[in-house]
Amino acid sequence: MVKAGQITSMGAALATGLPLREPEIVDALLPEMDDEVLNINMVQRMTDSGRRVRFSITAVTGNKDGFVGLGMAKGKEVGPTIRRAIDRAKINMIEVKRGAGSWQSADGAPAYSVPFRASGKCASTEVTIRPAPQGTGLVGGKVARSVLGLAGVQDAWVFARGQTRTTTNYAKALFDALQKLNTVRLTPRQLERTPIQSGPLTLQKAVEQEAEAEGEA
Repeated sequence: MVKAGQITSMGAALATGLPLREPEIVDALLPEMDDEVLNINMVQRMTDSGRRVRFSITAVTGNKDGFVGLGMAKGKEVGPTIRRAIDRAKINMIEVKRGAGSWQSADGAPAYSVPFRASGKCASTEVTIRPAPQGTGLVGGKVARSVLGLAGVQDAWVFARGQTRTTTNYAKALFDALQKLNTVRLTPRQLERTPIQSGPLTLQKAVEQEAEAEGEA
């Protein structure tokens, strides 16, 4: 469908509900993707033939404007395993909802925070993301700043408890919290009081500018 031109945006691709089978789909729809390796863990195992070494890698990818993905991979070599983890992160891409964050933000401020509180969990690690006023920044650990930054969230408070030193579980809990933002249902009145932007802000600005130009004409 992407190759035929029936789908031209990542938001439309995710809206179909069909799974992304190939990372090349993300490369075609989001060419400006960035990625980061969160954790490289070396696992050694003694066998009859000697010591075997494998690597477990966690990577995150996103366009810093409403889309982010998380992937894990295991392999014997670091380079190919990193590429495989990034490809799996692209396949696990999600759309992130964002909002102004607080009534303290300026009127008409861009949606650079999360619209409401969300919690995620993985094993014993629990993470809660809370909205923050404009200019607060990302108040959290290094993993939280990496994941939220690639998702396009610039202002948020991140609270964590449990085994937060386990980087993979911490990243999974953050990803779980971002996914739960899409499951919250709001009434029309709540949507008016809490403007929410889903997906890239650049697209929203283009639509608004086009509407203003039509109004002036």
